[in-house]
Amino acid sequence: MNLPKPTGSTSYLFVLLVFFFMISEILTAETTITQEDLGPIVPSPGQNAYPPVALVGEAQPSAAFREIWTYLQNGDEKLLDALYPVTDVVYFGAAINYRGHLYGTPVRNKLLAYKGRVHLVVNEMSNQALTHFCLDPEYPIRNTLLTEIADASKDFDGVQLDFEMVPAPDAENFYSFLTLLKKKIGKKTLSVAIPARTRNVGDAYDYDRLSKIVDKIIVMAYDEHWSGSVPGSIASLAWCRKVSDYAIAHIGKDKLVMGLPFYGRAWTEKNPAKAYRFSGISDLINEKNISLINREESIPFFSYDETVHVNVFFEDGFSIISRALMYEDLSVQAIAFWKLGQEDRSIWNRLVIMP
Repeated sequence: MNLPKPTGSTSYLFVLLVFFFMISEILTAETTITQEDLGPIVPSPGQNAYPPVALVGEAQPSAAFREIWTYLQNGDEKLLDALYPVTDVVYFGAAINYRGHLYGTPVRNKLLAYKGRVHLVVNEMSNQALTHFCLDPEYPIRNTLLTEIADASKDFDGVQLDFEMVPAPDAENFYSFLTLLKKKIGKKTLSVAIPARTRNVGDAYDYDRLSKIVDKIIVMAYDEHWSGSVPGSIASLAWCRKVSDYAIAHIGKDKLVMGLPFYGRAWTEKNPAKAYRFSGISDLINEKNISLINREESIPFFSYDETVHVNVFFEDGFSIISRALMYEDLSVQAIAFWKLGQEDRSIWNRLVIMP
């Protein structure tokens, strides 16, 4: 619904009456809130984000999971509220230098106020050649790295390997590396973050093989649309359902952790997309005087024109909980958020840890 801008006391009163009628309808509804119930979002000038979404969020049910994981960047410790319903913090993270040695391991004692489990992330996300040399048993760098990771894990409850550039020919080396790492860390939880799939594509991220090696698998169910793609949701609900169906069938509910995004992206006509956290989207809405926001499968989006046309898809409390509720309906036991500090913080009031 497009509400007219007030031009006088009569118009202003009309807007208030329409607004309270809409809220009353939502709060008294007995059925699940749908996109049709919401209609387009009309931001209030000068407000941070848009009040109608916050009010609609109050009418939504909570989603309950046995485990709720969230990624936390080293240096962002102040963003972790001890009262958040979080069972597992994935501490990001240690990296690998050009010589194959571990560096930048976060200090576990920075999170003393947090009483849940903390997992050390070891990541290599951009260098396929380095990944190959770290995994190939022909090179001594592999055994050294395994020992360094095991030593670094001593203060943590688990280790997560986030290798996103594993070449397909290195698949067997990847699986054997994980097998050896699990032996070295013993009873600590070994998890791995892998790309979202709806079928086996013959790469190094074989869901069936990995589920036989590690304790937990985080399926990064985001970037359906990415910086170089056409504009669209970071993770549409229809796509997420296909990803989760495949993951449940090939990983199993006990080991599966479905990843959810907190961030959004803005696409221009020529340049790659820019990623935004929720607070940045709120600032953009106010800065550009956005007059209308729509939803696609509960995911909010808007467009505006400068010297180029810009399309923005993002995540707010309503879209995030809608996705979480879908996973709950599919009997997913655990979810993980990328990453703390990017979110609409109202989401934390809509999550429950199951006993």
